[in-house]
Amino acid sequence: MAKVDKKSKSVIGNSPAASAGKVPKQGGTLVARESGSGNAPMINIGIDREDRAAIAEGLSRVLADTYTLYLTTHNFHWNVTGPHFNSLHAMFMEQYTELWGSTDIIAERIRALGHYAPGSYAEFSKIATVPDVPQDPPKAMEMVRILVKGHETVSRIAREFIPVAQEAGDDPTADMLTARCTVHDQTAWMLRSLLED
Repeated sequence: MAKVDKKSKSVIGNSPAASAGKVPKQGGTLVARESGSGNAPMINIGIDREDRAAIAEGLSRVLADTYTLYLTTHNFHWNVTGPHFNSLHAMFMEQYTELWGSTDIIAERIRALGHYAPGSYAEFSKIATVPDVPQDPPKAMEMVRILVKGHETVSRIAREFIPVAQEAGDDPTADMLTARCTVHDQTAWMLRSLLED
C-alpha cells in the first residue's frame, strides 16, 4: 500500500486512493451526494468538506460491495444443497446476518459525514466490485469459493480507504474500516478452510 506524506500530501507509491485524500471514482461515477439544506448549520466536525466528500465516496463503495456480498450470502443460504447442507445453511445465515448489520453502520457513517448513502441496486451496480450473485445456484463448495473471493474483495476495498480517512483525521471511519477488514479476513479464512484437504 502506498504511503502518504502528511505534510506535503504527496503520494509515495502508486495507489490512487492515497492521492491527497481523494477517492478515485470507479467508472467516473459519483454516488455519495452531499445532503443538507440552508436551514441546517454547516457541518463542523473537524473534517473539511472536500475530505468528507472523498471519505463518503469510499464508504459508498464499501457499502455497495458489502450489500452485494450480503445478498450473495443470503441467496446461498436459501439455495445450498448437498451433504453439507445443514452446516453451510447455518454458517451462511450467521454470515449474512453480520453483513446485514454492517450495512447500517457504514450507511450511517456516510450520513454523519453529510452525504446521502446509496441504497438502490442501480447505484450499487455502478460502483460495486464484488460480482452479482450467479443466476443459477452453484454447487455448495463453489458457493464457498465465491464467498471467499467476495470477503477478500471487500477487505481490499475497505483497506484501500483507511489511509484516506486517516489523512483527513477521521479516526472513527478508519477504525470502522479496520474492524470491517478484521471480520472479512477472518470470514475468508474460515470459508477457505472448508476447501482445504
